[in-house]
Amino acid sequence: MNEQESRPSGSNPKEINSKQGHLFIISAPSGGGKTTLSKAVVNRFNDIFYSVSYTTRSPRNGEQDGVDYYFIQKKDFEKRIENGHWAEWAEVHGNYYGTSAEFLDKGLDSGHDMLLDIDVQGTIQILGRYPDSVTIFIMPPSLETLRKRLEMRRTESRATIERRLLNAENEMAQKGLYRHVIVNDELSVSIEKLIAIIEKYRYPNKPKK
Repeated sequence: MNEQESRPSGSNPKEINSKQGHLFIISAPSGGGKTTLSKAVVNRFNDIFYSVSYTTRSPRNGEQDGVDYYFIQKKDFEKRIENGHWAEWAEVHGNYYGTSAEFLDKGLDSGHDMLLDIDVQGTIQILGRYPDSVTIFIMPPSLETLRKRLEMRRTESRATIERRLLNAENEMAQKGLYRHVIVNDELSVSIEKLIAIIEKYRYPNKPKK
């Protein structure tokens, strides 16, 4: 596990006080398992607020609006960019993704711990505003393993998969931006590693087993 801590600089950082909650950020390449791991965290800590991202892409089979994402139109998303609505936003694979600044501010100011699963671009933006965020990067065991996971989805074309793999290489090259890195080889082990990291920040005085 990588304990390296690195915080990209950003303008107008939001001051964090001791009464505020922790902001946990999980990132991974597409197919790296961040959604599954994020759900495991929420299931384990039912008092953590999960920030549902907004996106302009179409829902995949089984995805629910307001649960997996808030699905909105491109014009609506761009209007919210102009209004400064987003704590972070990015265009990924031709679609917009964003996080509500109001939701994060209200939760953290109320003392609630918050969880985000966002990409590397979004993490850099968030660290500019919330520099004390706890950042965790999920690594696939290899690019070949990642390719197989993407192919097993059967939801994307070969060209889209190749584009995602190229982006994955770029994201993995930036893992040093994160305080912690977990190699997601065996899911159950990765979940326990992630839970242990979160517990370390939430319960710093808890005796070690």
